[in-house]
Amino acid sequence: MNDKGRTPASIQVRGLTRRFGDTVAVAGLDFEVAPGELFGLVGPDGAGKTTTLRMLAGVLRPSEGDAVLDGASVTDDPEAVKHDLAYMSQRFGLYTDLTVAENLAFYADLFRVPRGERETRLERLYAFSNLGAFRDRLAGQLSGGMKQKLGLSCALIHEPRILLLDEPTFGVDPVSRRDLWRIVHEMVGSGVTAVVSTAYLDEAERFDRVALLHAGRLLAVDTPAALAAGHPGELLEVRLAAARAVRGLMAAQPGVLGAQLFGDRLHVAVVSATAARPVLLAALAAAGHGEAQVEPLAPTLEDVFLARISAAREAA
Repeated sequence: MNDKGRTPASIQVRGLTRRFGDTVAVAGLDFEVAPGELFGLVGPDGAGKTTTLRMLAGVLRPSEGDAVLDGASVTDDPEAVKHDLAYMSQRFGLYTDLTVAENLAFYADLFRVPRGERETRLERLYAFSNLGAFRDRLAGQLSGGMKQKLGLSCALIHEPRILLLDEPTFGVDPVSRRDLWRIVHEMVGSGVTAVVSTAYLDEAERFDRVALLHAGRLLAVDTPAALAAGHPGELLEVRLAAARAVRGLMAAQPGVLGAQLFGDRLHVAVVSATAARPVLLAALAAAGHGEAQVEPLAPTLEDVFLARISAAREAA
């Protein structure tokens, strides 16, 4: 949809910090987003994702540092940042007493979309959001997933060059989540630079690169594959019903770097899986858990994230 004939925008973040009184919500973030990149801000609630996006959108002034979006500084000229940008917050401002079509028309007016271009843009938005059949339905009568797709369509009506999305799939059903990601990927494929926050680590695989955030601090920035490859040591999965009860036992074994609980399973980071596996099995059998299974496991981004958090806490 990006037919403006200009190069994609880039984002540079340097020392970005935001305090609320004595609370440091975001602490000295440094990262860059390449033109046309799908970039993820990944972390749990309270990690600083929303605050970071609000500063990038020019709606919240940094306490320190700066971010430059397509040459415009959020510190020096926050209004200039907003010209070619779409920011969709967790509570996007849909008007529930207006229809789908009326909401889109309102945002087209708000963003001063030329009259001669509206019909083409609307048909594109209806086509890839699957909202065409619901254009006369009140927004208040839409499902949660359809509201998110309408919110995203409203944010895209002016064909922005930069897209900032704050947890767009939170609370959304699997089908709508798939549709939302398809829309985002189509936008990025057309040259839009996108920064998307999520607390779902399984979604991080969708990004070109991710920034792992915890307690307002940046733990790592890289591709999902590179982060997974950088997991310390090797990984073993311990499967048994009493996984929580044996976590301390596993962590205390020689050659073990750490143990994290995943439901009824433990992910145990070890120096060598080959050497550690018989040691863990013997310790489990001695503790009365001879039925336990211990098998090698490829690390996920969640394993990487938990390992980084543990390392950060130990360093603090």
